[in-house]
Amino acid sequence: MKLSAPKTPVWIIAAVLGILGIVGKFIAIQFISANAFWLVAIGFVLLFLGTLISGF
Repeated sequence: MKLSAPKTPVWIIAAVLGILGIVGKFIAIQFISANAFWLVAIGFVLLFLGTLISGF
């Protein structure tokens, strides 16, 4: 299995999701705080897929 670095847009989207999830954990934001765990989890899955799938 050959791993590759995720493309820049994928990395930025994953980072934004992760940051929103972390901020939502500590600051009360209506939708984000209720789904903070899922935002971070989706960010990690996106990075994982971006590493496994070339061209993603």
